[in-house]
Amino acid sequence: MLKDDIDEFSQKLHLINTMQRIGIAYHFTGDIENALEKICQEYSVDGNDLYTAALWFRLLRQQGNKVSCDIFEKLKDSEGKFNESLIEDVDGMLSLYEAAHLGIRGEYILDEAITFTTTNLHSVLPQLSPYLAQQVNHALNSPIHKCVPRLEARYYIDAYARDKSHNTTLLQFAKLDFNRLQEQHQKELSGIIDWRKCLDFKAKLPYVRDRIVECFFWIVGVYFEPQYSLRRKIVTKVISMASILDDTYDNYATCEELELLTEATQRWDIKANDTLPEYMKMIYSTLIDVFMKLKRAWQKKEDHLVYITGKKQ
Repeated sequence: MLKDDIDEFSQKLHLINTMQRIGIAYHFTGDIENALEKICQEYSVDGNDLYTAALWFRLLRQQGNKVSCDIFEKLKDSEGKFNESLIEDVDGMLSLYEAAHLGIRGEYILDEAITFTTTNLHSVLPQLSPYLAQQVNHALNSPIHKCVPRLEARYYIDAYARDKSHNTTLLQFAKLDFNRLQEQHQKELSGIIDWRKCLDFKAKLPYVRDRIVECFFWIVGVYFEPQYSLRRKIVTKVISMASILDDTYDNYATCEELELLTEATQRWDIKANDTLPEYMKMIYSTLIDVFMKLKRAWQKKEDHLVYITGKKQ
């Protein structure tokens, strides 16, 4: 799909962007990396339109390539302000707006670009076609760089379907893949909910918040791909236990009880359970159980799981 028979590098950029936004890029990680590496080494954005230049910058920087924001200096007039003529290029402004959100501290031109594009995209909204207006509105509310990948994919699949130039095969594949992956996530969440029900937190710890769906959603925002199933299950349980501890420390236990729990946790020995109040014994034993399972999973190297720090030992 990303072979060299696509002559125009701008077409490759557009295809990569589409694949990422409809949520299927993880199937083509190697091809995308190779294509972007080649584009970075062999192509220049000089002479290209604003849309392509900004897309080039965003995709390469998103991939971790070192690209300079100085390419946008040519968009300024003699007074150091962005040319007013850019306002007529809505697609270009939208592309620049998205690219500017990948700026780092000290890249003031990208800060200026966000201000310029945001102001002018708002001003031209009433003049746009319904399709383009929706794209602009969505971007102003949720820049790509700040979106949860699965939510963005769900939105953009529908948006892409309304694009008259859409690739039917890509669109159909995206829909099938989204539904298949969503079904997998639902099964995982169902299993985690069953785990919580078996522990009977609701009856034994009535003061804690039931945030299991929220916790799972957090980790899906980080690792949504199918191969990270074990990672999602374990980290969801870890976050859930952190939430239970938070409620216990902040809203329920006495200072004396918390000192006992803190001391037991520092000892990290199941025998310390005997020193705890009855309701805390369940918290402590479950906490140790979750982390012991994490340790065993790491030792078996299941799912290429790494510790919560994200660093391999």
